[in-house]
Order: sequence, then C-alpha cells, then structure tokens
Amino acid sequence: MLFSTSALVAHAELDHELVYRLKASVVKVHSMTQTGGHGVGSGVVVAPDTVATNCHVLANSSGVSVSKFGDSVSPVGMVADWKHDICLLKFQYLELPPVKLGTTAALHYGDAVFSIGFPGGPPKPQTIAGHVKALYPYDDSLIVRTDAAFIMGASGSPTFNQTGELVALSTFKSPGKQAYFYSVPVEWIQTLLGKQASNSIQADATPFWDLPLNERPFWMQVVIPYQNSDWPAVEQIARTWLSQQAEAAEAHFYLASALHGQGHLAAAQQAYLQATTLEPNYLEAWSGLALLAQQSAQPSLQAEAERHLQQLASQTQ
Repeated sequence: MLFSTSALVAHAELDHELVYRLKASVVKVHSMTQTGGHGVGSGVVVAPDTVATNCHVLANSSGVSVSKFGDSVSPVGMVADWKHDICLLKFQYLELPPVKLGTTAALHYGDAVFSIGFPGGPPKPQTIAGHVKALYPYDDSLIVRTDAAFIMGASGSPTFNQTGELVALSTFKSPGKQAYFYSVPVEWIQTLLGKQASNSIQADATPFWDLPLNERPFWMQVVIPYQNSDWPAVEQIARTWLSQQAEAAEAHFYLASALHGQGHLAAAQQAYLQATTLEPNYLEAWSGLALLAQQSAQPSLQAEAERHLQQLASQTQ
C-alpha cells in the first residue's frame, strides 16, 4: 500500500476558545496609495501599542491605518526591516492585547499550526489550519512553509502554534496553482521590538523573496522546476545547494527527486535516506522512498517507509 502525501494530512481540531481570544489581537491593515487606491493586509499586536505586519502591505502608500471592531486608528511611527519584510506599526493607546511570542526553533515538520487574518478582505478575521511542511534556515532563523493557504489580504497574518504562541507571519507564496506558502519568523519581529521608530514608510531594500530568481534562496529557486518535473534543472540546483549546505535535508530531498525522476534509483535511494536521516518527520521524503522501493522491488524498504508514513499520519491527527 502506498500513501499520497495529501491523504496523510489531517488537521488537528482547533481550540475555539483559544482562537476567539487570539482574534482580539488581529487587525486589518489599510494602506492608501498616492493615486487613491486602497490596499488591505493583516497584522497582529505583538507588544503594547505595537502591530506587526508585512512591509510590502505598506509599500508605496501615502497613509496607513488599522481597524478593529469598527474603529480605525493611524500609527504614530514605524520600525521597518524591508529586507525581511517585517514592519512594526507604533500607536498611542491602541488598547488591544498582545499575543504571546513563541519561537520557530521549537517547530518540527508536521506540527499543526493555524493563521488568523483577512484573506480577501472580509469584515471579520478568518482562521486557516495547516501543518508545517518545511523549515528553511535563513539569516539566523527559520522560514516556515505550511499548507495553510492564503490569498491577498492575508499578508501579515499571524501564524500560531497549537498553544497560541506567535511563531511567524504569513508573507509570500510561490507562483502557480500548486503554490507553496511561506511565513517569516517571529525572531525577526523580536529583533525589531527594541529599535527606535521613525515616521518614514519609504522602502530601503527589496524583500529577499522578491529578488531576481538567481539571488533568491535555493529553496525558492527549485520550486517551479520541481513542479514542472524539470529534473536536470532540479538536480543542478540541489547539487549547488548541497555544496553550500551539506546538511540541508531539503536539498537532499530535491536531489533524490531529480535522480528518481531520471531513473537513477540507487543514487536516489541514498539521497532519500539522507533526507530522512536529517529530518525524520519529512513526509515527502518517506513517500518518495516508498514509491522507489516499490518500483525497485524492495519489500522490506517499502514496508519501513510505509511504517514511517503511518506514524506521521497518526501524529497529525
């Protein structure tokens, strides 16, 4: 029996009382452009009189405000990290409760998470449940990829762990219908909390995820070739990635997938095994290994891979 990764994903039941309390700290962010346009994003109160959101929500705006319970209020200052796409809006007398800050370092592949925000700009915040699909080391922290999908209006939505601690902000996604959804870490918010606010909303850097493709992290460069089954391109990116980060489980997985797709089963098997050794909860790597074992008539390896898949399925329920 083989498992599809989608069939293995089951969302944990959310604590509705916890979600209700957290919604009190989530705001809708409004930006007014110089041409009279209106943009919408999401934000979360992370300290007294302080809302965290994505800087790209505020880019090219002539004015910013947040709304909650029908009231609208404008910030008196801002602390910006445009490269990492995190902006802290500073207020006077905001009177909304801050959330508890967690850490991405405590997350694991498969952990249940949920986001609260305004995807599509509804009047009330919406909750989207998901799981951690990948963790990518970047600039002394971890970018979090989840399957909690989001659309315009959700940028800046807080991503929480199951105990209601803020771990990340929903920020960007890959192109295409089978998009990957990424959140930037709470640690970058914590770095900004002690910094002096200014009155400027002028961008001073391009977000790292919006750089030219060859300047983006490898885990971004590889997505479209992988989804298009362009295995030579995936292999090239994965090998370059491994030359710089030899212990990256994700790089080993993409190399395994590329080799598997090109029929190099023995080498692919070793790469899958390396990925699962480095990251034992790596669902896609175990699934790839199970399929390879079936194709190469290795019943004991197939049984081991499927056992791990069953264990991971039980952990996500």
